[in-house]
Amino acid sequence: MSSPSASVPGGADVEPPAAQEDGKGNRGKKGKKTDKSDLQPGFRGFTRRGGGRASYVEMPPEWRGTTVQVCGLWPFGAGSGTPMVGVPLGRELTTGTALCCDPISWFQRANLIHNPSALVLGKPGLGKSTLIRRMVLGLVGQGVFPMVLGDLKPDYVDLFRAMGGQIIKLGRGLGSLNVLDPGATAAAAARLPEQARTKLVADAHGRRLNMVAALLTVLRGGPIADTERTVLNAALRVLDERHSGVPVLPDLIRVIDEGPERLRAVTLARGDGAKYRAAVDPLHASLLGMLDGPMGETFAHQTTTAIDLDNPGGVCIDISGIDDSDAELQAAVLLACWSDGFGAVEAAHALTDEGLAPRRHFFVVLDELWRVLRSGRGLVDRVDTLTRLNRQRGAGQVMITHTMADLLSLADEADRLKAKGFAERAGMVICGGLPQAEMPMVNEVVRLSSIEQRMLVDWSTPPSWNPDIDGDSEPPGRGRFIVKVGGRPGIPFKVELTSAERNVNDTNKRWTNSTTRPSANTV
Repeated sequence: MSSPSASVPGGADVEPPAAQEDGKGNRGKKGKKTDKSDLQPGFRGFTRRGGGRASYVEMPPEWRGTTVQVCGLWPFGAGSGTPMVGVPLGRELTTGTALCCDPISWFQRANLIHNPSALVLGKPGLGKSTLIRRMVLGLVGQGVFPMVLGDLKPDYVDLFRAMGGQIIKLGRGLGSLNVLDPGATAAAAARLPEQARTKLVADAHGRRLNMVAALLTVLRGGPIADTERTVLNAALRVLDERHSGVPVLPDLIRVIDEGPERLRAVTLARGDGAKYRAAVDPLHASLLGMLDGPMGETFAHQTTTAIDLDNPGGVCIDISGIDDSDAELQAAVLLACWSDGFGAVEAAHALTDEGLAPRRHFFVVLDELWRVLRSGRGLVDRVDTLTRLNRQRGAGQVMITHTMADLLSLADEADRLKAKGFAERAGMVICGGLPQAEMPMVNEVVRLSSIEQRMLVDWSTPPSWNPDIDGDSEPPGRGRFIVKVGGRPGIPFKVELTSAERNVNDTNKRWTNSTTRPSANTV
């Protein structure tokens, strides 16, 4: 309630301060000087006439209750600021504040996640690769070594070329990858003491065995038998003893064909040549089919270009030369690239543990995960092995696929559960635009509120037709994502590119940069 005049003890009314001089001769309107109380009220209100000054301010009421009773108030509607540790990705959509985020920084420095890995989901064309390119660029500035182990489109070649990184091309007529080549492991083992060297060599042997078994799994569309795996293990050991250089798959086939005593012993042939042939002939035939089939030109020769971990710009393995119709070859090359890359990481850490090299961290990009998972039964186990120990390897990783349905649409129930584990073990899940049918499956991994679900579904809406540009407008969800960590509220943000990044983020070059078709008179 307002009063005609301010009250003072004793009941006398006095002229408001605005009508009095302040000692400096300053007066307000009509000769009266201006007082600060006219501009800013105190905690009891304005003291001028009609200002409504309160003579007594009551304390606000307080209540206490459980989170069930006050569920509309807790968690508080206005949360804390966005994290400022990591690569700056863009601006938060509701407050406009900057969001800094990447798996390595949130694990190592901010302690916000317990596993330095991320799973990125989103429909095609909404900017998943652009988001990862921003992470790669920011982490290189922090001294992290980035590794894109299989670029199918390619989405990352221009960025790595601009950073001065290493680009390795694989495919028919472009380059080869020898899965029996220990790669960086051999050079590292030569520098290590005996105990560390023995462990590193044993790890390299197991990785080569798993890789050959994975290639056979892709070729057959199913896992190999236990007996065949035992034969491969013995054949690789015999090959290491006999071969002085780096062996290739034809050398492995030759050992199996000859059938030394060590191989005959593991097949229980007991000197019976016919029994040995019956045990190894299916494996022998599959290996021959691998060389003469779609994989032969890529895996039958020595490695064309080895991974160089001394290049600070990282490494990008470009496999865009493999046509999409060669699904088996694509999946096999992706697996081989992942195995070779993680082998190089293990070799680098072995040198570091012995004080022979500085400590380094790696950021591994596993793109198009769905292609490998659908190539045959048993491949989920290979991916599971590669992705399970990233924290111990000192490597952050990001797995990219379109939807959760890619992980849960496998034929085998055991494979579906393991593929779901990829998402459940991820330190963070970053979601772009997704269809409504995806919401129940995503909710099994990270809990989404109704507002977050509606936001993701809205972002998956197709673009509208824009007659002013004679084409589609920008999709509403392009560059927009939500970062989810466990059951915490998600952080919606939009990726913002700098002018220097735009030239390396154009994934439609064959459409936008096409040259003008020459006229009939052009010579």
